[in-house]
Amino acid sequence: MANFIEEVINEDIANGRTKEVVTRIPPEPNGYLHIGHAKSVYINYYMTAQAYGGKCHLRFDDTNPAKEDDEYVNAIIRDVEWLGWQGEITYASDYFEKTYECAKLIIKKGLAYVDDTPAELMREMRGTLTEAGKESACRNRSVEENLRLFEEMRAGKYADGELVLRAKIDMASPNINMRDPVIYKVLHTPHYRQGNKWCIYPLYDFAHPIQDAIEGITHSLCSLEFENHRPLYEWVVDNLKEFFPNPPKQREFARLNIERTIMSKRYLKRLVDEGKVDGWDDPRMPTICGLRRRGYTPSSILKFVSEAGIAKADSECSPEQLEACIRSELNDTAPRAMAVLSPVRLTITNRPDGWREESETEINPSDPSAGKRKIAVGKHLYIEEGDFAVVPPPKYKRLTPGAYVRLKGSYIVKCTGYETDEIGKPHVLCELIEGTAGSDVEGVKAKGVIHWVNADDCVDFEARFYDHLLLPYDGVHEDFADRMNPESLVVYAAKGEKILGEAEKGSSFQFVRTGYFVRDVKSEALVYNRIVGLKDGYKTK
Repeated sequence: MANFIEEVINEDIANGRTKEVVTRIPPEPNGYLHIGHAKSVYINYYMTAQAYGGKCHLRFDDTNPAKEDDEYVNAIIRDVEWLGWQGEITYASDYFEKTYECAKLIIKKGLAYVDDTPAELMREMRGTLTEAGKESACRNRSVEENLRLFEEMRAGKYADGELVLRAKIDMASPNINMRDPVIYKVLHTPHYRQGNKWCIYPLYDFAHPIQDAIEGITHSLCSLEFENHRPLYEWVVDNLKEFFPNPPKQREFARLNIERTIMSKRYLKRLVDEGKVDGWDDPRMPTICGLRRRGYTPSSILKFVSEAGIAKADSECSPEQLEACIRSELNDTAPRAMAVLSPVRLTITNRPDGWREESETEINPSDPSAGKRKIAVGKHLYIEEGDFAVVPPPKYKRLTPGAYVRLKGSYIVKCTGYETDEIGKPHVLCELIEGTAGSDVEGVKAKGVIHWVNADDCVDFEARFYDHLLLPYDGVHEDFADRMNPESLVVYAAKGEKILGEAEKGSSFQFVRTGYFVRDVKSEALVYNRIVGLKDGYKTK
């Protein structure tokens, strides 16, 4: 069943208004993209342009040079291409001259005027939701004077904020966005692409519909906060039909909101600037690059966005929905490995020093075509601290003195005792039960199965467990700085199979009984980031 955006497009194709669907992804290069922007990629590229055999531009809204930078441009291109987008890259700044010509045409039509009202007073004169605004004394300037002043603004004769160009619409409009909005401002700040060529810049609400029209965008699809801006969008293109006889159509969809997740570039930048995270690609961040470093895949993110749905009303998703998408994918694709996060030593006392025996195990039980690999058990092993208890809790199914367990993929062992070091950490002593490699023997019943690594050839690594950056909202603390989760990163000094040290950066594994992990792409040391836990989470302690 078609959603409301598809219904609009289908109707426009049927009545001949649209021959080729052309959309755009319009990020502002003032920060890195977050998962909310993945929804824009999904809608504008996959759901519309690709589905209808059209085109989707990546157009940078670089009309505010005070906040924009090449670093953000390059990061956004990387992220959008990683999500699968292909197409033409354009820049709003490439259209500054045409946008300036459009502003002059609006002035010549008597639909815009230069205003010298101080900014604070101008805000007061806009009125409220229940009171109409007040007209500026500059509103009735002549067309000739407005053209002269606007050209002088471009020539650099005025200081920042001294003059603005406003659209002349309706100061009594119930939509405050239509109360003579500012469409150009003076700003003597070099542009990262245009240098010092310009000292006046168009505001988004004026520039965006013009850019869409220049590029032949048929459907300008944006998030719901722009719904009240649509009348202004339409006012701009309707009054520029000399330039754009077939104007684009704006439609709005609900943003992607996720519980306990910051979905604002401004706040995410604050986290980075205040050093609360390790950069934009910190795996706790909901940025695309952070999710990539965390081990999420483009397909899992796009699946999540698709399943979240396309609606007109805002709603909030659970982060568990996103986790379920990557867990399902990795269950089918990730090779298995064993790693011990809180290691204690285990010695098989009825085997000589140097003893080693190999067996085979499936690389991925969900994918028989992946084949099998060899694992080696030796006299000295490491097991999880939580897999041994001197005094076990009720229903405990792991190692205790006198109990039997199976070493995953290998023998059954019996705990014959333990020793403790100077800090009380146990060293578990076991006997191997003959004839139990891959089979059972009469009279021996294992209580459970535990994972392990061979002490003689294991690797040391750092396992990073990530949790939500924010604590749940308590109804009191509005500022995210007061809701930072002190346990959003927990680090384990772990031991793992040799293959974990040989894997390329970015390789993902399921650590048996623990969760899905990816080798960190940035760390020189051996580091694995937990992507997501298993559906039934195993506790290391």
